[in-house]
Amino acid sequence: MIRFLKALILLPVAILVVLLAVANRAPVTLSLDPFSQDAPEFATRLPLFAVIFAAVMLGVVIGGTASWLAQGKNRKSRRQLRRETRQLRYETERLKTQNPPATTLPATVSSAPSPRF
Repeated sequence: MIRFLKALILLPVAILVVLLAVANRAPVTLSLDPFSQDAPEFATRLPLFAVIFAAVMLGVVIGGTASWLAQGKNRKSRRQLRRETRQLRYETERLKTQNPPATTLPATVSSAPSPRF
């Protein structure tokens, strides 16, 4: 079922990507020189779809990095809690082996009637 839903979502996306690439295959000049418009020092000619795909990929990488950095506090607290949990489990096991329970019977509740007010 999950594979079907993935295909249902990814198939139209793939078709749109292919249509975008076919419709925007004309070369454009990508210039990294803001001072000279006539003869830029750093310029290359690329298909427009390559520029669009590179910009999207760069945005995904920058967004992922920003999200990873923003969640650093959560990862740190999880590590600390994991260490504390491990330490408490170790301490519990040590105490269980050190002092075995004297009785294994369940606690009993007295059957005396409670006073009414």
